[in-house]
Amino acid sequence: MPHFPDPIVVVSQRVERFLQAQRDAAADFGAEASAFVESGASAATGGKGFRAKFCLAGWRAVATAGTSGTPDIPEVVTAASAALEIFHAAALVHDDVIDRSDTRRGRPASHRAWEAAHRSEAWAGDGEEFGRSAAILLGDLLVAWSDDLLEEGLVEADPDRAHRARGEFARMRREVTIGQFLDVAEESAYVTAPVETHADRALRVASLKSARYSVQHPLQLGATLAGADAEQYRALGDFGHPIGLAFQLRDDVLGVFGDSAVTGKPVGDDLREGKRTLLIAYARASLAPGALRVFDELIGDRELSPEQVGHLQRTIVDTGALALVEERISAWAAEADRALRGARLGNGAVSELRDLARAATVRAA
Repeated sequence: MPHFPDPIVVVSQRVERFLQAQRDAAADFGAEASAFVESGASAATGGKGFRAKFCLAGWRAVATAGTSGTPDIPEVVTAASAALEIFHAAALVHDDVIDRSDTRRGRPASHRAWEAAHRSEAWAGDGEEFGRSAAILLGDLLVAWSDDLLEEGLVEADPDRAHRARGEFARMRREVTIGQFLDVAEESAYVTAPVETHADRALRVASLKSARYSVQHPLQLGATLAGADAEQYRALGDFGHPIGLAFQLRDDVLGVFGDSAVTGKPVGDDLREGKRTLLIAYARASLAPGALRVFDELIGDRELSPEQVGHLQRTIVDTGALALVEERISAWAAEADRALRGARLGNGAVSELRDLARAATVRAA
């Protein structure tokens, strides 16, 4: 398999150059502004870089089709990949506010960090409210940065490819925002939706909030920047969407059963947040009315004890919900692999896509 530059190194260097420019631009705005920009820089670094990896892989899959060469990654693709990572940081900051999460990647979530800063500076007013407000604005700043970085890369791009890339990025932003709302809404709307619809509703959220956003659109953005034709674009979409669904289902499993030392989040955090995932939908569908009432009373309780978390975990296992979700993950991984067979894509890049698929669906964090 050809050797390609480590995408995390390439993209992280581009992100850091951009962030340093933002620090410099805010230097004259005062200490508070500099601290705000620095918190954005902190939020935008340290991730796993899945979206950047898929964007780079999508570009390579098309750019190397029918060739044996390994072209250098152009600036426009590096910038687009970096923009995806910064937008992801924005989504996480807002997600943590919505979910009232205390930690992110083993550190205080942005709203908690700003709450602590408010307290340490002995500022007036309510520290918790200030932290939420600061984090909402921080997420907005990161969204603006992602647009800025994308546009920096597109300056030298072919006009048609640049136009299509903007459309892909905009579609991703719209869909993930709708998906995030549906995720929030489902925590309330599930009580009026027929039980037999819960699995499909959970999958709708998984598709918009994660599958398209995390895998499919990054892949197709990279492919677009390489000049993909309709067949190549479709093949990467047929690969990316099921892998994205499997990626989200793995995330759901880790949100209930993951090791906090690895995930950086408390054990059973999704249970305390009341996430109505496919895992929960499958478990609820198998419970008798009495057991279902107890299950629903516990899901979403912010004060769940370790013993209660353990009870919910056992219930999910005993109903067969965990096994069903694992079957879906395997089935989607197999569907994605079939989409690559015979596709007019670079051979080395196809091998890389299969490696990325395994990394996205078989992981501990």
